[in-house]
Amino acid sequence: MAAISSSPARGSDSQQASGGGVSPSPASTSLPITPRGLLTPNASLADFIWFRTGGPAEWLLKPHDEADLAQTLAAVPAETPVFPVGVGSNLIVRDGGVPGLTIRLPKAFARVAIEGNLIRAGAAAMGITVASAARDAALSGLEFLRGIPGTIGGAVRMNAGAYGRDMADILVEARVVTRDGRIETWPAAKLAYSYRHSALPVGHVVVEALLRGRPGNRETIAAEMDRIAAEREASQPLRSRTGGSTFKNPPGDKAWALIDAAGCRGLRLGGAQVSEKHTNFLLNTGGATSAQIETLGDIVRDRVAAHSGVTLEWEIQRVGLPSLTRSVQGRGDPAQPSGGGSLARSEGDTP
Repeated sequence: MAAISSSPARGSDSQQASGGGVSPSPASTSLPITPRGLLTPNASLADFIWFRTGGPAEWLLKPHDEADLAQTLAAVPAETPVFPVGVGSNLIVRDGGVPGLTIRLPKAFARVAIEGNLIRAGAAAMGITVASAARDAALSGLEFLRGIPGTIGGAVRMNAGAYGRDMADILVEARVVTRDGRIETWPAAKLAYSYRHSALPVGHVVVEALLRGRPGNRETIAAEMDRIAAEREASQPLRSRTGGSTFKNPPGDKAWALIDAAGCRGLRLGGAQVSEKHTNFLLNTGGATSAQIETLGDIVRDRVAAHSGVTLEWEIQRVGLPSLTRSVQGRGDPAQPSGGGSLARSEGDTP
């Protein structure tokens, strides 16, 4: 038996695991069963989160299989926050850590199988893995997954997309373990997809997706995937500590263009910086805290709103509690541009 005890939420700005809403104060709870998977207390998330920042998970579970996950969720009291995490590619984990139970699906959930014109993918499978399997089976329509740096589970949850396509275009159904431990199959319509959003409730965990392809030419599919890879390499800071696209594109506009027009290219706050290569990417240039990264994002939002009247909506998921000891410039303090004050574009930059 493992005891899960959670400290009370610290301050009124504590967030739900999904980011954005105020979470209930985690109560002291116990887990009346011992999972067959690996359950680790006070587990580092910064070891694999792409920003390499943030506090630990109070408890981190890597379930043995679907049944283990379902039994564990059924046993965990309803007031305990549950947060599924993939590879942390579009995520800010706050410096105070994530209360409750964080779930990371292991390799057993990463299998990919071809079933005629369908692809069955475990939620832990990476987008590039699924795109490559579809290419090898001469199934087109999934090439855009080459540009999705996260897992299929995360892609299903947020309706991830790139290059004019998103998960709503290819999802047939998703297999889901609900917060209370039921295993359900959700048709795509039940997810009620909109731009970078689904109706999947907080605490539900996607474990598998059935995706639709269409017969195509293997060489043509490979060429399109290569084009996507080259375009990402040329336009995005792929070799930096980043969290991917920071803000959603407003209707009829591009977030990066609004950010650039507001003079935010290269803007710095401590170790956090707005990328000079692609202004819709925030970077940890070394030693940044999650508070600095998130605050810099809010400064960018304020400047864009003041310049263009558009309020950018976060695309990066922000989870966990703020640190009681964090030290960060306030929203009213000046963030500094890089390059001795120059906010000019670097030669050759397009986004």
